[in-house]
Amino acid sequence: MPIELTTPLSEEAIAALQIGDMVYLSGEIFCGRDAVLPKLVNMSEEEIIAMLGKSLQGSVMFHTAVSRAGVGPTSSNKLEIESSIEPLSAKGVKLHLGKGALHPETVAALQRHNAVYAVIPPVTALLGKQTLSQAVAAFPELGMEALHLLKVDRYPAIIAAAKGRSIYE
Repeated sequence: MPIELTTPLSEEAIAALQIGDMVYLSGEIFCGRDAVLPKLVNMSEEEIIAMLGKSLQGSVMFHTAVSRAGVGPTSSNKLEIESSIEPLSAKGVKLHLGKGALHPETVAALQRHNAVYAVIPPVTALLGKQTLSQAVAAFPELGMEALHLLKVDRYPAIIAAAKGRSIYE
């Protein structure tokens, strides 16, 4: 039975997740990848709130660009993306969404911050129907790699790393 999650995600909801759990994500989620995630890492939480008008606490970060073609996951184990996971988890991101295996050190970092990683199949057409709205949240000069905020309804994902374990082990 899939687990319904709505943003912002609570500490308790994240703590209850196990690897292999099927989840449906609804609410607002941030989207970013190689170009924008390092920028967020270098900003304080106060700077992020001032820029976005929103906190990262309880948020979801989807590793993707947003284009006319839609959204689909990019590889989360790219250096710029994977190296952002721990510091963004420390700033409140509770669920990182992408594709591919993470290094064991990153899986351990997720556990330290009561955060999880979920994979989503590259199904751009399906996600388009479940994306209710999209807007550039920051760094518009980066084009499709800018930080975007999506409002989504029941994005399907599978928890791939939680509690120090990974489905890729």
